Amino acid sequence: MIDIHSHLLPGIDDGASDMDETVRMAKMAVEEGIHTVICTPHHANGQFMNPGDGVIRLVNEVQIVLNEHDIPLTIYPGQEIRTNLEFMDSFSAKDIIPLYASNYILVEFPAREIPKYTEELFHELRVLGMTPIIAHPERNSEIASDPSKLVRLIQLGALAQVTSHSINGMFGPKIQKLSINMCKQQLVHFVSSDAHNSTRRAFGLRAAYSSINSQIGKQQVAYYQMNAEKLVRNEIVEAAVPAWKQPKKWWFF
Repeated sequence: MIDIHSHLLPGIDDGASDMDETVRMAKMAVEEGIHTVICTPHHANGQFMNPGDGVIRLVNEVQIVLNEHDIPLTIYPGQEIRTNLEFMDSFSAKDIIPLYASNYILVEFPAREIPKYTEELFHELRVLGMTPIIAHPERNSEIASDPSKLVRLIQLGALAQVTSHSINGMFGPKIQKLSINMCKQQLVHFVSSDAHNSTRRAFGLRAAYSSINSQIGKQQVAYYQMNAEKLVRNEIVEAAVPAWKQPKKWWFF
């Protein structure tokens, strides 16, 4: 398995606290069947700043440590970038980097809303040949209340990544139900761990795929796994036509 969203790097955000924790997390990833992880520390979220050059250097350092511990895990650099008005300037300055030198970039919204400039930002990224991947949209209040707003962004060329722990129920039954419904209605293109530590928020990717397999089918699991492989190879991810039909008795926030 390939995990495109994780906080494996030590000591730079709210993920792994130090190198020992990074090593523990790496071992857990391998035990789950994960062989490749893209490290995506928070950037420009109001608390953490992790410019691309520093992320790339740290990934190289951590890879050496993993090799010394004989942990068969390959790691690549990336970022989880909070949308902001200076986004394109930071991208031009190369403070913002894509996921493993691909044409895909992981973007995070504030928890409560979709910023008003989002469509314009995504358009500018698309003009430059970049595809924004929306991190954990199921945990954004505005999207959770009206998933048709995510449909609109996908129609504009964005993709969406749901967190394994949302599917596994860690964030509660409402988000769990929403996540599965989003998968069923073609609003999801990647499932990733967003792993932060080796205890409460580890990977959970195998369990999430198992749940998707039992509730939707093995073809859906294969689609998500294939998309992760395509991203690493910088190939085009084919997005099915999204739809959102409100389930009966739907309610959220």
